[in-house]
Amino acid sequence: MLITKASEYAILSLIVLARSKTPIDSERLSQELSIPKSFLAKILQALAKNDILTSYKGANGGFALHHSPSEISMLQIMSAVEGKNPTVFECSPSIDSCPLDKAMCCTIWPFLHKLQGKIDLFLAELTLADVLE
Repeated sequence: MLITKASEYAILSLIVLARSKTPIDSERLSQELSIPKSFLAKILQALAKNDILTSYKGANGGFALHHSPSEISMLQIMSAVEGKNPTVFECSPSIDSCPLDKAMCCTIWPFLHKLQGKIDLFLAELTLADVLE
């Protein structure tokens, strides 16, 4: 599945953070977006670990964008929270790693592979700034 709840929540959180002039803590984001706090905390940590967010500690702490929205691609966001590049199909990304060992006789693999490449390119070019418009 291309857009999971984790990816959706990450994008929604980043939109709120991009529009804020100050860091926002996970508690406030959780309440504002109606996202379970423990799930959101894992998402925010993954985004911080991948240099999409900066985490600030202390009474006025929270999270803020590490880069401008135009420098953050949807592919980066989704890959950070999913732990891998998002895929549309359950199909293997390479003929050599087909779990069924049937890639050589699969008639739709070339089409699916080409389509996935176009989706990856689209997500790499689409930025958080584009979503904010």
